[in-house]
Amino acid sequence: MGQQDHGRVGDRTSYPHGPTRSALRRLARARQRRRWLLEALAAFACLTALVAYLGSERHGTPREESAVLPAAPSGRPVLPPPGGAQAGAVTPGLRPRQRTPSPSPSPSIPVVPPALAVSQAEVPARVDLSAAGPVDWVQWGLLGPRTLVRKRHGSGAIRDEGGRGERQSYDNNPEAYAWHDGAPVGSADGTMSGVYTCDRGSGFTLAVAADGQLRTVHLYAGVWMARGRLDLRISGGGPASTLRLEDPHTARTADFTIRFRAAPGAKLLMSWTVEESLGDCGSVSLQAVALR
Repeated sequence: MGQQDHGRVGDRTSYPHGPTRSALRRLARARQRRRWLLEALAAFACLTALVAYLGSERHGTPREESAVLPAAPSGRPVLPPPGGAQAGAVTPGLRPRQRTPSPSPSPSIPVVPPALAVSQAEVPARVDLSAAGPVDWVQWGLLGPRTLVRKRHGSGAIRDEGGRGERQSYDNNPEAYAWHDGAPVGSADGTMSGVYTCDRGSGFTLAVAADGQLRTVHLYAGVWMARGRLDLRISGGGPASTLRLEDPHTARTADFTIRFRAAPGAKLLMSWTVEESLGDCGSVSLQAVALR
C-alpha cells in the first residue's frame, strides 16, 4: 500500500523535493487537452446557434403580379394577343418603350443642268461697266499690262487665269469704258485702254465662277490684223462653243454676250487666242468683262 501511494503523480509525500520534470510535462499535456476540448465545445455551440438562426429566418414568398385586362364592351375580358401580353398590350402604369427617332433625310441638292449660249454684237461707243456688271466687272490696260481695275465689293467671280504671249497695254481703243464703283481706281469717264498679245497661239485665258443661276457675261475684246478664236466651255463637262472674229487690215472689236448656267463650284472657261496672224504682230486684244 505504501508503494502504491509512492507512485502517484502529484503526491507531495512521494516527492519530498517536488514533482519531477516528466511529471510536469504530463500535467501540461493534460491541461492543453482540456483547453482544446473546451474550445471545440465552444465552437460547436456557436455553429449550432448559427444554424438555428439561419433555419429560423423566413423568406417572403415572391408575389406574382398580373396585369388586369380591360373589359370589352360586351363585358368579356380582352384576351392578350398571340405571344403573350408583351406582344402588343401595354401594362397599365408603365410607359411604352421609346424608340429613337430615325434621322431626317438630308435634303437632296438639285441637279443644275449646264447651259451655254453665245452671241456677238458691236460694242457701243461708250460702255458703262457699273451698269453692265452689277455682280462683277474687270477692266484691263489703264494701270499697265498686269494690273486690273475691278468692281469694288464685287463678287470676284471674274478671274484672269493668264495665257500665252507677252502682254502689252495700249490706249487707242475704238470704244471708251466708264465706271463709278471701281478699285483701285474709283471712277473713270471713259478710258480707251486695253491689253493685247501678238502672234499665232498667243492669247488670254479667263474664267467666271458659276453659282447655279443663269448668268450673263459681256466679253469686250478685239483683233488687229488677225483672226481671233473664242473657245467657251463649262468645267466638268457640258456644252461648248466656238466663235471667230477677223480683220486682215485694221482693228475690230466685238461684244461677246455669253449666257451660261452651271452648278456651284463649276466655271465658265474662256480662251481668246490668235488663231491666225494676218499681218505684222497680228494680235488679239482684251478690254473688259462684265457679269450680271
